[in-house]
This record gives sequence, C-alpha cells and structure tokens, in this order.
Amino acid sequence: MSTHVNFKSINRLAIPATISGIAEPLLSITDTAIVGNIPEDGLESLAAAGIVGSFLSMLIWVLGQTRSAISAIISQYLGAGKLDEVKNLPAQAIFFNILLSVVILVSTIFVVEDIFKLFEASGKILEYCISYYSIRVWGFPLTLFTFAIFGIFRGLQNTFYPMLIAMIGAGLNIFLDFILVYGVDGYIPAMYLEGAAWASLIAQGIMAVLALILLLKKTEISMKLTFPLNTEIKRLVVMSLNLFVRTAALNAALMLAVREATILGDRFIGAHTIAINLWLFAAFFIDGYSAAGNSMGGKLLGASDYDGLWKLAKTIFKYGMVVSVVLMLSGFIFYRPIGQIFSNEEIVLQTFYGIFYIVIIGLPMNTIAFIFDGLFKGLGEMKYLRNVLLSATFLGFIPVLYLGKFLGWGFYAIWIAFVVWMMIRGFALVWKFRQKFRPLVQNA
Repeated sequence: MSTHVNFKSINRLAIPATISGIAEPLLSITDTAIVGNIPEDGLESLAAAGIVGSFLSMLIWVLGQTRSAISAIISQYLGAGKLDEVKNLPAQAIFFNILLSVVILVSTIFVVEDIFKLFEASGKILEYCISYYSIRVWGFPLTLFTFAIFGIFRGLQNTFYPMLIAMIGAGLNIFLDFILVYGVDGYIPAMYLEGAAWASLIAQGIMAVLALILLLKKTEISMKLTFPLNTEIKRLVVMSLNLFVRTAALNAALMLAVREATILGDRFIGAHTIAINLWLFAAFFIDGYSAAGNSMGGKLLGASDYDGLWKLAKTIFKYGMVVSVVLMLSGFIFYRPIGQIFSNEEIVLQTFYGIFYIVIIGLPMNTIAFIFDGLFKGLGEMKYLRNVLLSATFLGFIPVLYLGKFLGWGFYAIWIAFVVWMMIRGFALVWKFRQKFRPLVQNA
C-alpha cells in the first residue's frame, strides 16, 4: 500500500493526533486551573498539584516510551507488507510494560513523603502532595496501557480512535473536576484537591477501557499473550531502553526546574506550574505533526521510499511552523487573560507574567525539536535521540540553569535554560536527518 505525502494524507493523521495529544496536558491544565481557584489554601494546592503532576509525568513519559517503539515497528512492517509477522508483539510488550509499572507504583507508595521532600516540599504543601499522589498514582498503569494502544493505532496509520478516546477522557475529567472539587450542594461534598485527583483517575480508567474495546473491535491485533516471544521483541526492548534513558534525561531537566522553582518560594512554584502546563500544552499541540511524521515516516522507511521521506520532513516542518506562529500570536494577544484562568493570586500572576514571554518566543524552536523527534521515532533512530537528549540536558540545560542561578537571574534562569535545551535538540536532529537521508534522495 503506497503512502502519498500531501496536505490531505498528513492532516488526516496530524489533526486527530493533535486533538488526542493535548488530552494529557489538558487534564493537567484543568486540574491546575480549578485547583488554583480553590477557596481554601489555593496557593498550596496549586503548588502540590504542580509537584505531583511533574513527578507523575516523569514516570509516564519514561515507561510510556514503549508506545513509540511499538508504533515504529508496526508502521515499518506495514510499509513492507509484512504486518502478520508482528501481530503478537503488542500484547507481549504491553504485558511486560504494565507489570513493570505496577512494581514501580507499589514501590513509590512506601517512600512517597521522601520523594516529595526531594522537591523541597514541606508543611502544608507536602501534606497535599501526599494526599493528591496517593489517589492519582493508581491511574499510572491505566495511562501506560492506553498510551501503548495509541501506539498500535499510530503504527497502523490511524489517529482517529486515539482522538476519540482522548476527547471523551478529557471531557469527562473536566466535568468530574467541577463536581468533585467544588461539590454539589446537598449531594456531593467539596473534596478540593482530592476531588481533582479522583476526577483524573476515573477519566484514565474510562479511557483505558475504551482503548481496549476499540482495539479488539476495529483491528486484527490480539491482546492475547502468546509464546514464544516475537523475533522483534529484542529490537523493541533495545529501542525502549534507549528511549527510557532519553526520557530520564528529559525529566531530569523538568524535575530540576521544579526543584529550583520550589526553592525560590511558593509564588515561583505556582507560576512555574502554570508556565510548564502551558509549555506542555503547546508541545502536544505541535506534536500532532510530529505524530504524522512518526506514522508516515516509519511506513515510508519500510517501503524504502526515501524521496517520500524527504518530502514528508519538509512538509510537516512547514505545517508545524504555521501552528507555532498561531500559538505565539495567541499567547501575546491573550497574555494576561491566560494567566487569570489558572490563578486568582496576584503575586503568582505577576511572577508568571514576568517569564511568559520567554515561553512564547521559544515555540518555533520547540517546533523544530518536536517535529524531528517524532520523525526519528518512526524511523527507529532511538539511540541517536538518546544521545541528543543526554547532550542537551547535561551540556546545555543544567550548565545554563546553574550559571544563571550563580549570576542571580532567579526565575529567569529556569526558562532561559529551557530555550537553550530546545535549541540543541532541534539543530542536532535536523543536522542528522540531512546527513543520513539527503544522499539517499534521488532528486536531492
């Protein structure tokens, strides 16, 4: 089956992927906006939601990388016309991934207080972190399961069903947030921060069930665990391990940012929570074209269509930049109203407004990194992605962060470090793609 690289084929994958991709950050943004306006201890609740959300995102991103490995292998076999050879691979990968997630979940429960102390949480913020995490953590295996199924659909060139599942989950989460956080007079007591945790958990459970049903009903992929192991399980494990290391480096940067913001004080971690949620929202918004590159890139590689692959890279880059410009303009036009959605604490808002422009002007650089990151995942270039992230984090982000701290830049140091981090990632991926694939293009 040939792959046509044009506006229609790309957007058929990119638009649904964009909608499904923003579901997870939308869940976090919803919690942030609603929790930030809680009438009792709103600032402490916002800080706790930010700290816990960052830690859970780290766990999900590290173990959720199996999704990209599954997607890459399935799309490549689809392009080569040999899909039957890997039909039992997803069930094996998901089983071992979920088993590992349960082990990690159980192990963190016993040291949860020590974990959040590492983020400099103390007093009432620490108490809220523990209560919020003790509920939300049970959604961790459910999210990993859903992500893995999304990877299967993506490999099959289908981003519509993930979009459908994500929309239902996000809508349900928002609905439950309002009911459980603020309560319903005479029926449901206000649960405040714990209500936000329950809303997320219930939504994650519904999404997992829907994902399983659609996979079994709409594809020929079986979730029955069979042996012996598929011959591609070794490559999937190696790809996943490279992505684990890569994502650990990625999250080292995110966690250090949270830690340094927490050290600066409550208003800074509150402002950082708003900023990082918006940064992630924009990232996943742009990630729709990254997902298209992931799905189509793997299929084109499997078919040895290098001309199509080169055209794909140029086209999705152009579309991604258009999206980033729209997001930039929206950010500047609604600069102050955006902040007011998330908090009614004036001191938090003023701190946020002080660095929001850095978040906005960094969007084009983020686009380059995200677009080529997705493309490289579809091509199975996980080792290079690992090395790029390690270099960007330990030679870029961390030195800039602590140099800025030494020079007295304060909160600005965190977000300047993010800009440098993304510049290194983006330019390194573009350079590698040109070096490896341009010589293979017939009409270069």
